[in-house]
Amino acid sequence: MNYEKIAGKAMKGTTTIGIICSDGVVMGADSRATMDTFIASSEAVKIYKINDRLGLTVAGDVGSAEYLAKLLQIQNSSYMMEEKVPLNPTSATSILHIILQENKMFPFLVQLLVGGFNRDTPELYSIDPIGGYIKESKFASTGSGSLTALGYLEDNYKKDMTTQEATKIVAKGLKIAMKRDSATGDRVNIVTITKSGYKELSGEEIEKLLK
Repeated sequence: MNYEKIAGKAMKGTTTIGIICSDGVVMGADSRATMDTFIASSEAVKIYKINDRLGLTVAGDVGSAEYLAKLLQIQNSSYMMEEKVPLNPTSATSILHIILQENKMFPFLVQLLVGGFNRDTPELYSIDPIGGYIKESKFASTGSGSLTALGYLEDNYKKDMTTQEATKIVAKGLKIAMKRDSATGDRVNIVTITKSGYKELSGEEIEKLLK
């Protein structure tokens, strides 16, 4: 099994970004879906709400991404019934790790970011197509535009920044990726996850960040 080839396929199309902040996590993605050089959609969903304190970004195969997001949402409902608490990033990552490892002979062609709160602590994990994961201490980016985005994040990330400050960095990082990566484009979508809950920024709010 050529895992480098699998990872390369998972990285085609999309740019997603996640940033750890002093008061939560900010996650962002573009909305373009491609089939080779053909732009299949400008309204692809790449950020999924799992619960009020947990989000998931996806890069790669659309069908696999939707399946994994729905599976996590179902697991969250089950967890709420049994444990009376929602899934947190650590438990969600463990579930995804097991699923991806069990299917590594016929892997899901995805790269994932899991972000949110584990009790009072914001967490961010990046996960590869066969279930390998890293607990990020600052930021992460996935997809074909990630190299461009990471360069911008390296220069502009500041320790202990707030989610409000980080939204601007995520917006501009995605915008820069759109300029250099043809598979990244169309709309910028951004969510914040704080102790107050999960919030999707409006188009007007994002436009202001990009000025």
